[in-house]
Order: sequence, then structure tokens, then C-alpha cells
Amino acid sequence: MRQGSNPQKVERKLSLTTHHRIVMVVYIPNEEGFYKDSFEVFKACLDSLVSTINLKAGITIVNNGSNKKVSDLLRFYLDKKKIDTLISHNLNIGKIDAMIGAARGAREKYITLTDADILFVKGWQEKVEEVFTVFPNVGSVSPIPVRSGVLAGTSSVLKYVLLRKIKCMFIPIPENFLGYNRYLDSINWGSEDKDDNEWPVVEKSGLRAIIGSGHQVLTIDRDILFKTTPSNPSLTLVGNLSEHNYVDVPIDKSGKLRLSTYNNYAFHMGNKLESWMLETQEVNCKTIEKKEDLGKIVPPSPDLFNSKIKNKWYVLKKLLLKKMFSLFIVKN
Repeated sequence: MRQGSNPQKVERKLSLTTHHRIVMVVYIPNEEGFYKDSFEVFKACLDSLVSTINLKAGITIVNNGSNKKVSDLLRFYLDKKKIDTLISHNLNIGKIDAMIGAARGAREKYITLTDADILFVKGWQEKVEEVFTVFPNVGSVSPIPVRSGVLAGTSSVLKYVLLRKIKCMFIPIPENFLGYNRYLDSINWGSEDKDDNEWPVVEKSGLRAIIGSGHQVLTIDRDILFKTTPSNPSLTLVGNLSEHNYVDVPIDKSGKLRLSTYNNYAFHMGNKLESWMLETQEVNCKTIEKKEDLGKIVPPSPDLFNSKIKNKWYVLKKLLLKKMFSLFIVKN
């Protein structure tokens, strides 16, 4: 029996206060072997994220069956409001299923999918959103530029270049040399020895970006999760093309651009913490600005039903079906 009326029903419709959601999945079962330093790496990752976002962003952490030490840390960060959403699984359900499931539950336009070993640099959020704002039809932007990603899941970018909708050039970017070598080292690829190697650069309205990206961290347009990302679960713990099939291919199939920021605004740390990473975070903390002054780039509100025409047809169809059901099925 219900008594009274639910007061929420008379409240006004909710308004989003954020337009950017960061989704991070963490799985640290112990502190042995491969995971020996993973807790410290993860904490550095999380602290760098908390200290570099503005008020227009929210953080969702998915605890994918981690140990008690990680669980206690996340509960503490939630209680202190350093993160605003915590999803916990008792068992590891697989990285990509945990990530895509959480991301599909987000309401923001921009959704950053990130590994738990990324070191964020102050300004990354604003630089990523700037690329979305200036370039046409952007599907994803990574704060880690990759020099060799020009042909990896970028057919839409190549199409825009061929149609001369965006300008393309191959030029050296010496200031990216150190950051790119740190990225190569983090994935056990060979370092480069020259800082004048050419990068695949695109330009629009004076803003430059890099063609392509890795998938350790990237921000995507939310629509991709519902239009081209597979609807079936991956049922994969990690790897085995799961990120390729659920992130890389859907971005390209969407017909949207896959880009990176022109310069480095994040680092892939791997599973061992190094002194330069701690120094980078110290700089993040020293340069924290007033967050209320940030986050001025606001994307348009999403069309809930994607198309007004489709919505009108839906209403007409619904009325027609109700009438037919009442005439032929319901017995008076």
C-alpha cells in the first residue's frame, strides 16, 4: 500500500552540471609480481586526474574486483568527493565490459575512457575539448599524440583531408620528442633518436591536432557508444582485440574523426612509478587555478531521441497501435 505521493514527482527536470565524464576501470588483485607497484601507480593516476579537471567534469571509477587496499582508497575518495561515482564488482568482469557498461550509463556529451596508469597533465581537458569544438565531426581525441597512428582507424580523417575539409601537413614537432619517447618506453617499443621526425598534422581555423591515437586514454563522443559500439558483451578479461573491436573500430565506423592533441597532455606510466612522474604531479598541484573560472566550453544539449521526425513517427505509431489494440484485442 502506498501512502502519500513521491515528492520527486513534483520536482523540476534535472539539469546537467557537467558535460564531461571520465570513466576509469581499475583491477589490482594484489601487490605481487606484475602488480607489485600498481597501487602507487594507480594512486598517482587518480590524484593527477582529480587535480587537473575543472568543474564541468565528473569522475566514475569502476572497481573491477580489486583488493581491499584499493577498495578502501576508492571509498575514501568517494566520501571526500574527489570522485563522484563509484561502481564496484566483487569479481573481475573484464576490462572492456566494465568500461563500456559504465560509460553507457553516463549522461555527458564527452566521455573519456582511460586506463588506470595514465598521468594527466594540467590543461588536458580544455585542450581535448578545444579540438572537439574547432574541428568538424570529431569522434575521439586523445591527450597523448602518437606519431605512427596516421593509418590506424582513421579512414574518416583521411576522407576529410582528401576532400580538403581540413588542412594536412607532415612536420617535425621537437617539443613532443621527450613525451613520445616516454610513451614508446611505456609500451616496450623502441625509443626514437631524432627530434625532427615528421608528425601527421591537421589544421582547422588555426588549431592543430595529430591524426590518430592509441586507446590507453581518449575522449569520445557519447553517441558512438550507442550507434557503432557492439551491443553484445565482450566477455574478455583484457586484450584479445576487445579494445580494438569496442573502441577503435566503432570510432572509425561512426564516420567521425580520430585525433590527438597537438602536444602531450598525458603520459602512459605502465606498472612502475618513476621520479619524473611524481615531479609532473607536483607541478599539477602547484598550478591549480580556480576551478570556477574553467570549463567554459559547453557542448550542445543532446537530442534525446536523435531525430524530431523519428519522434513524431514514434508518437503517431504509438497512438495507432493503442487504437488497434483497443479495437481488436481488448474485450469490453
